[in-house]
Amino acid sequence: MIDSHCHLDRLELGEGSLDDSLYQARAAGVRHFLCIGVNLDTAMDPIAVAEQHPDVSASVGVHPLYHTDQLPDPNKIRELAAHPKVVALGETGLDYFKQDNDPTIQKAAFEMHLDLAKELSLPTIVHTRGAVEDTLAIMRERACADAVGVLHCFTEAWHMAEAALDMGWYISISGIVTFRNAQALRDVAARVPTDRLLIETDSPWLAPVPHRGQSNEPKYLPAVLDCVAQQRGVLPGELAQQTSSNFARLFPQAQL
Repeated sequence: MIDSHCHLDRLELGEGSLDDSLYQARAAGVRHFLCIGVNLDTAMDPIAVAEQHPDVSASVGVHPLYHTDQLPDPNKIRELAAHPKVVALGETGLDYFKQDNDPTIQKAAFEMHLDLAKELSLPTIVHTRGAVEDTLAIMRERACADAVGVLHCFTEAWHMAEAALDMGWYISISGIVTFRNAQALRDVAARVPTDRLLIETDSPWLAPVPHRGQSNEPKYLPAVLDCVAQQRGVLPGELAQQTSSNFARLFPQAQL
């Protein structure tokens, strides 16, 4: 398995250590981790984790809820993206759920990330919540077939997944798929084409059942895998192999 989206630099480990957490995840069958950046002030933290662990890659970008009243510096993103352990831009995107961050800045920053992705030939990791039409509109306008990416922690309806898939994008399913009230997401997980599906933990958030309420860690990825495999009527091992192959195709710079 590959955890296509986790925040290893933000895990809530108590008295434990990151080395212990990664050891437990590897023992559970996770063989690679993509550690995601959320802002430029802490951008070196995921990169530092990736530098210390051969089976960890990193991304760089600004999450839509981390924006200030100014756009991120594209030159800083370019500089960070040149690091050999950085394999993607993001996470970026739009989040209108909390309505406490200027949508104008979010849209402009999302567009900038997609423009940089084309320039740098890197995939983009997109966070979207409560912003279906605006997210799709910007993707249609700014993304291109040679620089697609993934809608991570997907929670929207099938029509958004289908629109993104039509543009060549991938869909990643998190532990939310195991939640009792997430039947609509389970239906989406069953319908995504085999060659466009990824799995993730988004740890330290969204721990899957039966660990819901706990701090999430990559070692819980098998719960996501098992649930998605059940929805699709395939063996977990088969799905693990396919999603890992998909990850390698989308993130070719990752050192698998």
